[in-house]
Amino acid sequence: MNTQTIEIMELVAGGDPSAQPVASIVVLHGLGADGSDFVPIAQELDLSAVGPVRFVFPSAPVRPVSINGGYAMRAWYDIYPPSPNPAVARREDDAGLRTSQGIVQQLLDRESARGVPPERTVLMGFSQGCAMTLLAGLRAPQRLAGLVALSGYLPLAEHTAAERSAANHSTPIFLAHGSHDPVVVVQRGEVARDVLQTLGYSVDWHIYPMEHSVCPQEIADLNHWLLRVLAVR
Repeated sequence: MNTQTIEIMELVAGGDPSAQPVASIVVLHGLGADGSDFVPIAQELDLSAVGPVRFVFPSAPVRPVSINGGYAMRAWYDIYPPSPNPAVARREDDAGLRTSQGIVQQLLDRESARGVPPERTVLMGFSQGCAMTLLAGLRAPQRLAGLVALSGYLPLAEHTAAERSAANHSTPIFLAHGSHDPVVVVQRGEVARDVLQTLGYSVDWHIYPMEHSVCPQEIADLNHWLLRVLAVR
């Protein structure tokens, strides 16, 4: 599976839409959504100080999802029901995660081929897309401008230390979560924060009084962070 087999939407903001973008933001949606999900959020961001920024919104493949009774929907990987025994670790779809990791890396390579180097590209995701952002972003072979991980968790956490790329060890991470999230409980976000900080990553942690969603203050904080990491030096 490659980028030619998935749907991709694009938006250029912050300048002349016909001009060559000076930065790119690849946005990965959550389970059951599609690439259009975060277009309104992108339109609320003001990155005009950076210049033209290309937002890339891929849609995940359609696949059966076990936790939803095998119903087919857009998903970056399968999610298995939790074990009734709380002492048993949650099973993860290693193969599905790895396949989508390859797709995400192809999306990053595609931006580079179109003239936006990796160090001017931000990888961003929400929920399942957040998990893919951390999985693929920490393993990307070239340094990225930053990782934005919203309302998700760190997948395959036990493999992160061994598989992470030295190129992205200093890449800044914007990590945010809702304190009342019933879908991905805030503790999973806190675990991701703690693991990443223990490994030496620079994590900008934010928690908001919301459920599994995005709020205005989060968008404002993200806007400020993006202006900082995409500032021309």
